[in-house]
Amino acid sequence: MAGNTGAPGQSVAARTLAVLAAFDRTHRALTLTEIAERADLPVPTTHRLARELESWGALTRRPDTRYVIGRRLWDLGLLAPIQSGIREVAAPFLQDLYAATFATVHLAVREGTQVLYLDRLSGRASVPVVSRVGSRLPLHCTGVGKVLLAHAPDGIRREAMSDLRPMTPHTIVAPGVLDRQLRQIRQQGYATTAEEMTLGACSIAVPIRRGDEVVAALGVVVPSLGRNRASLVAAAQVAAQGVGRTLGGGVPPPATV
Repeated sequence: MAGNTGAPGQSVAARTLAVLAAFDRTHRALTLTEIAERADLPVPTTHRLARELESWGALTRRPDTRYVIGRRLWDLGLLAPIQSGIREVAAPFLQDLYAATFATVHLAVREGTQVLYLDRLSGRASVPVVSRVGSRLPLHCTGVGKVLLAHAPDGIRREAMSDLRPMTPHTIVAPGVLDRQLRQIRQQGYATTAEEMTLGACSIAVPIRRGDEVVAALGVVVPSLGRNRASLVAAAQVAAQGVGRTLGGGVPPPATV
């Protein structure tokens, strides 16, 4: 950072937001000094704001004295109309899907060029799953992400395909290959992955539609797809249709397995 005096005339609200903005996906736990440097604020000012945010629940101070984002911010985030509405509506259908598959079940939406996980039910099988509620992962190597990317605006697809980072040896990093896969997803109504995000984990995912708009995705994570592909797609599709109907949308076209 250039300095730590803060912008002249900066409001208290702006400084508070700067403290919160110091945290991101690669900076999840920060010392007070690190927050001050990243927020471009004096340490005493940062200390005062951090204490107030901690008291309110926006920050949590760990035993090692590092600060992390507090639960209250996540609770507030869930009040956003698209997230709170879909999460609440989808909850019973996620339970039904879990009961039908005993697999890890995801509900996710697109946030820019990332997939944001709104809910997760952990399956019984021992499958490595890196997603958590509130976490963000790349679109191109997750089942729910591929569904959302397939139905994203052209500009988002171009941006996402300009940065296809390999997460495992099986991640698709060739734009042409991924583009063909996205067209297939739109045609067949579901997406699959095979150890593209995490070794030992495969997935299927389907879109949730409100009318003609894809607003979210449902995914199921299993050790392998094999002969269960058709039944997993069918179960996920039934759940997605239920969510879509409850949201007031139409029924998506049937999947072709």
